Amino acid sequence: MKGKELHNMTDEELQAKLGELKTELFNLRFRHASGQLENPMTIASCKKDIARVNTVIREREIKRA
Repeated sequence: MKGKELHNMTDEELQAKLGELKTELFNLRFRHASGQLENPMTIASCKKDIARVNTVIREREIKRA
């Protein structure tokens, strides 16, 4: 996911995306623990996407203040 894509989203879309990513991370961790995950790097990329979304949300909070 690119930063420009996130900046074009509304606040509600960002919150929804954050929820989706957290659910995906939970599922990835569960699959990793049970040995069914083929590529463990997907966990790292999911974490980075969560961080990107949180960064955009925080930037918008700071702009409003």
